[in-house]
Amino acid sequence: MLKSTVFFGSIGESCSGSILCRGEVIVLSRAHPSIPTRILIPTDFSPSADAALEIATDLAQHFRSEIILLNVIPMFPTTTAYDFFPETAFLEEARKHADKHLAMRHDVLLAKGIHAKVCVESGNDVAGNIMTVIGREDIDMVVISTHGISGWRPLVFGSIAEKVVKLVQCPILLLRSSEPVASA
Repeated sequence: MLKSTVFFGSIGESCSGSILCRGEVIVLSRAHPSIPTRILIPTDFSPSADAALEIATDLAQHFRSEIILLNVIPMFPTTTAYDFFPETAFLEEARKHADKHLAMRHDVLLAKGIHAKVCVESGNDVAGNIMTVIGREDIDMVVISTHGISGWRPLVFGSIAEKVVKLVQCPILLLRSSEPVASA
């Protein structure tokens, strides 16, 4: 069983980046209701993101909350990516991949009796896209994992979870996962 550490407000924000516990870190803001009704789970379809979805599913069942699954397709700057990635083909393929994997997770949630919605966004700032969805969808809790991506992607995009923790105004459940092995 995972151990939980709970921090409130700015203390939670400042501590969450330096905590070395193996369980989840919960940052709660006192300005929001304690019972979440709309839970956002940003996912990159990694094992750690799926673990976050499992925890969020338990929360949603307990509180009778709606889950919003979000996948953000990272965009590359057009000045460097055009030579390497045909933008339209890349986006089309990424969108198909996201739709397929979100649909599978959506079906599982529906089978468990959880009202769920899926979103696919694209942009240069993944954390910014997450924040936009939080505002647009009136999210009152975020469940996100660390170390979801491996290989070259963390070097390019940085820690998305860390950025979200610093920006989000609603309660957030940050699940620390072991760092993935970099892919070759």
